[in-house]
Amino acid sequence: INNSYGSFDTWKHTVKAGSGLIADHFTIDARLSKISSDGYVDRASSDLSSFYISGAYLTKKSSLRFNILSGKERTYQSWNGIPESFLDSNRTYNSSGTEKPGTPYNNETDNYQQDHYQLHFNHQFNSRLSFNTALFLSNGRGYYENYRSGEAFADYGLPDLPNGTDVITETDLVRQLHLDNSYYGQVLSVQYKSDRSEFTAGGGWNRYDGNHFGIVTWAETGFPNQYKWYNLDAYKTDVNGYAKYQYALTPALRIFGDLQYRRVLYNLGGFRNNPDIKSRNIYDFVNPKAGISYNTGNYQVYASYAMGNKEPNRDDFEAGATQLPKAERLNDFELGVERKDAEYSWGATLYYMRYKNQLVQTGKINDVGAQVRTNIPDSYRLGLELQGKARITNWISVSANLTLSRNRILDFTEFIDDYDAGGQKVIEHGETDISFSPSITGFGAVNLVPFNNMELNFFSKYVGRQYLDNTSDKSRSVDEYFVQDIRASYSFKKLLAREISLALQVNNVFNRRYESKGYTFSYYYGGALTTENYYFPMAGTNLMVALNIKL
Repeated sequence: INNSYGSFDTWKHTVKAGSGLIADHFTIDARLSKISSDGYVDRASSDLSSFYISGAYLTKKSSLRFNILSGKERTYQSWNGIPESFLDSNRTYNSSGTEKPGTPYNNETDNYQQDHYQLHFNHQFNSRLSFNTALFLSNGRGYYENYRSGEAFADYGLPDLPNGTDVITETDLVRQLHLDNSYYGQVLSVQYKSDRSEFTAGGGWNRYDGNHFGIVTWAETGFPNQYKWYNLDAYKTDVNGYAKYQYALTPALRIFGDLQYRRVLYNLGGFRNNPDIKSRNIYDFVNPKAGISYNTGNYQVYASYAMGNKEPNRDDFEAGATQLPKAERLNDFELGVERKDAEYSWGATLYYMRYKNQLVQTGKINDVGAQVRTNIPDSYRLGLELQGKARITNWISVSANLTLSRNRILDFTEFIDDYDAGGQKVIEHGETDISFSPSITGFGAVNLVPFNNMELNFFSKYVGRQYLDNTSDKSRSVDEYFVQDIRASYSFKKLLAREISLALQVNNVFNRRYESKGYTFSYYYGGALTTENYYFPMAGTNLMVALNIKL
């Protein structure tokens, strides 16, 4: 039993139970959870609940397991961020719901439920040959609800209303944007092991069926009851197969090769704001990977190459209404070294990722808070990842990781809306930084065990500057931030229960003012360029206390 309470009236409750092995063959596990909070941002409340139940039948060579997972959430919308001018004065401001006259609309919410069903089967034929497969089904349904003021009848496919000698062209209304989807499929693999090699062949298929529709549930005037103004379908089918081979040239030297084939079929029946954008696309991808590793003593050195291809997301087709988005291609090169010892370990990985038609965030968001993406012809990410941990004494240990990277677009062209002349102005920027890609990120932890059953943890996180778009303009960026958290816990053994533990976590100990993300847009009007930045402020010092009981 886990229970937590903290700042912003945040509650977390979890109950977990397991049967252990019944009659040498059966197991049953279950979990029930609930989270609620008022949120840091005004009206950004949340109410989430979920459950999990799993039953299995086990033999010496086989296992059959069935899982059911379900989650439901109701969250007040807070994805608009705040204007840059509010950062010093009104960091918790929330514009969602404020289109309603008077007090904000109290049901400006995101509502969603998803149910998962999974059937897993594994069988070991002998010491060398094994088989695995899984069937899955996910059903999701939900909607966003908004109060909208001054909505034009024409945008909803309705005529204007005569009003004597005048005409009414718009009205206030409440609408719901619905999604009803199913995702189902199967994965399987066969594995054969010999003394020096391992071969795996497998594949899978999956299908996504999505129905998007909108309902006007209330309007001041001019709308039929429960008016549905769009009803659009989207389908995606993915079929794939792969083969992977590993071979030990010597006890220390191993090589591997991996080849995957994917076919993806899209059938998109239009979008809410662009119902005429219909698209049927087929993508065929071949994704190879190869590598080598060498182990000697406590050291491992490895190198690998991989090509990855990925299709655009559904939203990318609407963002690229004037030009179909293209599939991304990545060529990834990695070289690394690791050392592991009883008292310490460290590792370093150098990577170079070269992209063709990478889909990067433009800095804009759509009207449901999702980032808009666009293809970039040529870009790359070059970086060094460092990680290490060490036990200083029996009661002090430390760990840290650091990533240094260069994330660049080779030749970026910006398109800015021109409301004076119509159309867009084109600005060539040359080589720029990729949006939302900090060049430095780091994390560190110090763990203390001053005496039995007590533990203290000190955490630090650093994230470098993030540009909101792809222009490398510092005035359109999120400042770097460095924050610290502290956690303390104490356990009581065999006191009224098998174990009772108390924990306290204080986040953002030094009450730093920082923002984690944002978005931006620019336009020309009245002969001048205007840029508007919006940010998502993070909470100051906040805490959670927890009581965990093992029966």
